[in-house]
Amino acid sequence: MAADRAYSSRGNRAHLRERGIKAVIPEKKDQAVHRKNRGSRGGRPISHDLVLYQQRNTAERCINQIKQWRGLAFRSDKTPDSYLAGLYLRGALLWVRSLQLS
Repeated sequence: MAADRAYSSRGNRAHLRERGIKAVIPEKKDQAVHRKNRGSRGGRPISHDLVLYQQRNTAERCINQIKQWRGLAFRSDKTPDSYLAGLYLRGALLWVRSLQLS
């Protein structure tokens, strides 16, 4: 599971570990300082895969571009079919725009 630094608490990591889910969450700077100040009682440094974390950022940016459409952001469509149609249309427009930029 890839998440932002805001979700790097011990509780979140323990919850994911119990379920066998690999966490790709970087450690906050203040948490790292606190861990280092505790010395050997602070535990091991938290490792995360930088490439997977960067892919999370790419996916999050795409979702934010999709949410630029008000109907998709607020889910104002009445039926799941019309919401999905809007999602497909927005995705197609983003794809066409990306072709024009390259």
